[in-house]
Amino acid sequence: MQRIRWQLLVLVLVVLLLLAFPFYVAQPFLQRTMILVVMWSVLGLAWNILGGYAGQVSFGHAIFFGLGAYTSTYLFTEWGISPWLGMFVGAGVAVLVSIVIGWPSFRLVGHYFAIATIAAGEIFAVIFRNWKAVGGAVGIYLPIIRGDRLIDYQFQEFKAGYYYIILAMLALIVLVTYRLERTRMGYYLKAIREDSEAARSLGINITRYKLYAMMISAAFTAIVGTFYAQFVLYISPNTVFALAISIQMALVAILGGTGTLLGPIIGAAVLIPMAEYTRVYLAGRAGGLHLVVYGLLIMLISVYQPAGLMGIYREWQHKRAARGMVNDSLPVATAEGGADDAVA
Repeated sequence: MQRIRWQLLVLVLVVLLLLAFPFYVAQPFLQRTMILVVMWSVLGLAWNILGGYAGQVSFGHAIFFGLGAYTSTYLFTEWGISPWLGMFVGAGVAVLVSIVIGWPSFRLVGHYFAIATIAAGEIFAVIFRNWKAVGGAVGIYLPIIRGDRLIDYQFQEFKAGYYYIILAMLALIVLVTYRLERTRMGYYLKAIREDSEAARSLGINITRYKLYAMMISAAFTAIVGTFYAQFVLYISPNTVFALAISIQMALVAILGGTGTLLGPIIGAAVLIPMAEYTRVYLAGRAGGLHLVVYGLLIMLISVYQPAGLMGIYREWQHKRAARGMVNDSLPVATAEGGADDAVA
């Protein structure tokens, strides 16, 4: 009970600090970095539903990210439909596309599935690069709306508005993932990840539950795509359908620890600030050096602890618990020894 109280206290403090962040940190660079950390936490958690819990490593999630961005942006610029409504339309489009891609792709396993998702991502990038109705390779510029109203989904003066929107998205996907872990579907996905054939022999419809995971993952990824479009006010195939986006979603989850609730959040909290600071402070003096630092960290974690930072934390916890058991047993042994000596 005492441990639960401490955990609740820490959770409340973290939530309060996150809510107050824009008021005690006013520097634009730090605010932008924090927004990116939260955004990539959401993307990492979305990827983790398919790649971590279901064990289907995807490098094509930029498809859903791009579809969310393009759908809401096109509806807004061409038809005047609110980005808030366009966000849900984009999520629906992404879910439909995830079914079309996932149904045949889930016949593949391992690296064959990963390669198929890369190919699908490149196909969508080429389609949108040559689709003149949505701007082609040039992309789409969003009109700037003054006033900083929540209904417009744009904030020119009060940039913290973007922060609170993406923070709300993070809270939502954390709740969804937390619930998923404790439902029958969550247990099925973990069984599929560990041994798909054994899961099939137990009567689990593997394809159906993989599709469920992909649909949920695609919906959240598309919603963040809309957020990104409103945040930067410009999208193009090279910025929202890039393979690098899919890879970074995976890296955030892998670095923190796949198949865990906190792993992608921790991975984003380490990876994104490091990438931003090295890009800003090192790229001017040595172009591409930030990518070297970026890659070295991933290599070290992958070699030292494939389970990611959460794996390192669990290992530390186990060692600490083992030391505690040894220390607790020492007085007992001493007492028993003293009693034997007294009898003798």
